[in-house]
Amino acid sequence: MKLPETIRAAFVIARRDFTATVLSKTFLLFLLGPLFPILLGFTFGGIGAQVDRNVAPPTVAVIAAQTDYELLDAARTRLAPLGGGREVIQLRLVRPEQDTAGQRARLLSDEKSSVVGVLDGGLIAPHFTGLRGGDGRTVSQISLFIDEARRLKELPTVGGSPLATTPTKSSAGSLAFARTLTARLGQTILFVLTILLAGMLLSQLIEEKSSKVIEVLAAAVPVDAIFLGKLFAMLAMSLVGISVWTSAGAAAVAIFANGGLSILPPPAVGWPAFLAFVLLYFSMSYLLIGATFLGIGAQASTVREVQTLSMPVTMSQVLLFGFASIGVGKPASAEAIGAAVFPLSSPFAMIARASEEAALWPHALALAWQALWVALILKGASAIFRRSVLKSGPAWRWPWQKRVTV
Repeated sequence: MKLPETIRAAFVIARRDFTATVLSKTFLLFLLGPLFPILLGFTFGGIGAQVDRNVAPPTVAVIAAQTDYELLDAARTRLAPLGGGREVIQLRLVRPEQDTAGQRARLLSDEKSSVVGVLDGGLIAPHFTGLRGGDGRTVSQISLFIDEARRLKELPTVGGSPLATTPTKSSAGSLAFARTLTARLGQTILFVLTILLAGMLLSQLIEEKSSKVIEVLAAAVPVDAIFLGKLFAMLAMSLVGISVWTSAGAAAVAIFANGGLSILPPPAVGWPAFLAFVLLYFSMSYLLIGATFLGIGAQASTVREVQTLSMPVTMSQVLLFGFASIGVGKPASAEAIGAAVFPLSSPFAMIARASEEAALWPHALALAWQALWVALILKGASAIFRRSVLKSGPAWRWPWQKRVTV
């Protein structure tokens, strides 16, 4: 089947740009360059997740009678000021059922409950099941609460059994925190890669405009083909770089981390689907931002003009990234849904949802919605690119600018 002239010409331009970029000596430096901002992204993502942890302390479900729970809660209130600013666990009352073991297992596995452990047995024979925490802080606090509650009840401390513990590898609360961390890291990496790699289109376009190469290409092939070829060539080159970085990161974790890849917190959709979504949403975000950058670059003739025109776009992307970050940890909120619907922030919001929600149908819907907007923005940016390169049609003016007559 014979392809349309524009598609065939776009493929030629894409192959030319892709080969010239990937086979160049500087491509190795390109692969090494983004390591620093990616490390910064991991650092800031971890800081943001730590802020979330400080704002929302871990919660322990207490299976006990109302009177025992009230004593434990009063003990927590009395001892909280002694924490010295350190987070104090939250307590939540759960009515006892006949099958305590089954109730305990359901609480630990229920993602909506988001508890790190379960306390049962009352004040006489207390038993904690769940995560001990990296330094055992959770168990230590519960022990203090029990001793203080016994004192408030005028029950001798030696009259009850010491706190028994059954440690677990994970809980609903720890899993929710891990997925939130993965969501923030995924958003940060997606944002950094999009801004970093889409910006390369501007410098390449300005180089070819200044050397008159773009005029030679415009005389040989349709301008739309130049636009599409450059955009998809840089997308393919970016995907090559991402594949190399991902493989190197996975190899480093597998070799140097204790436990290998199993230590990574699993996203809700699983790692294979999550990595596939990273590539898909990066492609959508890159096409949206890259088409905008090409449209901007066509208006400029110098690097200074490019910097002046691209700065508002970059700052707007920062705002969109912040907008999408608001919904992390609460995928059903209005903020998360609004960020997923707005096309330019949708890739960032949906990669976070892939980490927190297991449903796949929202991603199929979001990808179709983003593809529609990619087509619309490509069409508009291509028209701007064509007019700016060929200088055909009347020049655009601000309303207050006067027409110059000769």
